[in-house]
Amino acid sequence: MLGYDPDSGMGFPVTIMPTANKALPAPVSAAETASLFSDLEAVPVLVLAVSGGPDSTALMWLAARWRDTLEAKPEMIAVTVDHGLRKEAKAEAAAVGKLARKLKIAHRTLRWTGKKPKTGLQQAARAARYRLLGEAARKVGASHILTAHTLDDQAETVLIRMCRGSGLAGLGAMGRISVIPGREQGERARNPYAAALRNMDSGPGQPRSALADLGNSKCRSRVNPRSVGGPGMTERGDALRLIRPLLSIPKSRLVATLREAKIPFADDPSNRDPRFTRARLRALMPTLAEEGLEARRLALLAHRLKRADAAVEAATARARDELSLPADQGTVAFDAKGYAVLPAEVGLRLVGTAVAALGNEGPVELRKLEALKEALDMAQRDGNLRFRRSLAGAVVAFTGARIIVERAPFRRSKTLTKRRATPASKAKRR
Repeated sequence: MLGYDPDSGMGFPVTIMPTANKALPAPVSAAETASLFSDLEAVPVLVLAVSGGPDSTALMWLAARWRDTLEAKPEMIAVTVDHGLRKEAKAEAAAVGKLARKLKIAHRTLRWTGKKPKTGLQQAARAARYRLLGEAARKVGASHILTAHTLDDQAETVLIRMCRGSGLAGLGAMGRISVIPGREQGERARNPYAAALRNMDSGPGQPRSALADLGNSKCRSRVNPRSVGGPGMTERGDALRLIRPLLSIPKSRLVATLREAKIPFADDPSNRDPRFTRARLRALMPTLAEEGLEARRLALLAHRLKRADAAVEAATARARDELSLPADQGTVAFDAKGYAVLPAEVGLRLVGTAVAALGNEGPVELRKLEALKEALDMAQRDGNLRFRRSLAGAVVAFTGARIIVERAPFRRSKTLTKRRATPASKAKRR
């Protein structure tokens, strides 16, 4: 039978293993494993992110099983990040190393050192994990990092994005392939406007880039994996591909796979800690499933929204090509009359990508971008040629015939001068 990957829209062969009880999830078969990793056969080195939990342990075991069927076997390095937050982490890393040796996979344990933040701990730990994984990959010459995100993770990500008020692209959630950007500044300098129009999926644990994903409440850059060059590289050759082979597989099937193979795995209690948003939403999933909102339907919603997002992006790219006007270096200009008749979402992205590319104050917030576009639309209707608004380090202006986006002028901070104390001030202090 055919399985369905909601990310790529592709079918893949699935062999359902017989079970004594039909209610029990089926382990991942050898044939299905081959389909999950088939697009990686030509990659010489793979880094596996393995924490020791059931998902990542299954990733390592399945990857090793797939590798052993190949004539040209890729080198595999399992990397465990010890965040120094739980005393059990050291023993869990050692257990991963033991299993890796059994599977003939190299293993490294990397530690997140330094002072830990009191707030935003999960986000900081996530950023540290990807930074360390990226450093490990570049050190061994790997261009691909494999993570164990599952169908359940995809569903939870959709719910989190809904709670945060994400737009179309954000609700598209994770893709099977995304890119961890390298040094983007050179790419911006070469063609900043086009660079901002790329799209990279943002999932849980994915590091934010400096450009904007205009579908999310806090916009993030997105790079289309089909637009980059050789395996795992951007045109500049300094980006890493993040691969999620298990994104269409429920967690329960991975647990069933490990149990069938008699492979132990660790249990991280923080995954059920109600202090964290993802854990609270995870606890709601069984209740939502009773109403029909199960993980597969949420993942299907993400797939459909990603498809719609791609259509809007294509329309935005066409609008950019048709409306762009000659402008000074470091400036983007497009025809105001043509802009006025664009669909609202296309116009929003057209301005937003230019702001994201030329600004220097970090990601563009969607609500602020929406407010800017509303004001720009009003200026066009009223013929207000004095319209000039700044956002995220860029300035948007309406001149009548043109809409111009440029880098905001450098703002000097005021130097505070110390006043000489007078007898009166001394008396007040006393």
